[in-house]
This record gives sequence, structure tokens and C-alpha cells, in this order.
Amino acid sequence: MKAKIIVTPKKAVVDPQGKTVQNALEQMGYRGIRAVHVGKYLEIELDGTDGEAVRRQLDQAAHDFLSNPIIEDYRLEME
Repeated sequence: MKAKIIVTPKKAVVDPQGKTVQNALEQMGYRGIRAVHVGKYLEIELDGTDGEAVRRQLDQAAHDFLSNPIIEDYRLEME
């Protein structure tokens, strides 16, 4: 079983890394970029057969530890 967790800054939060990347791309000649958001991507390989229990545990871990719910959103995908 594999889980993917994608963590991104909330839209209302200023993303200094994203702004830096956007500015660099514009200086390199890439035009028309409205915004860049830099986040985290985690891929977790798991043992176990109870997919729902694993999903609940990972959702809790993503909320408590892997993201900062005040300034970040996350999405959990299970395969």
C-alpha cells in the first residue's frame, strides 16, 4: 500500500519561496506566470491491509505533524 501526501500553502498565505521561484522564472524569460506555490510531497510505503485504519492514522499524522494547519493545506491519496 502506498500513500501520497501533498502539502501546499493556503491561498491567503504569502509564500516567499513561491515568490522567489516566480521572480527567477520571469528573469529567465518565462512570461505569464501569475503565481507559484512551493509545497511538500511525501510518498509513504505501508504494510497492512486495513486501508481505512491506515488512512485515519495518516490523516491524523498529516494534520498534527506533516503540515501546519494554520498556514498549509494537505491532500492525502491512497493507492
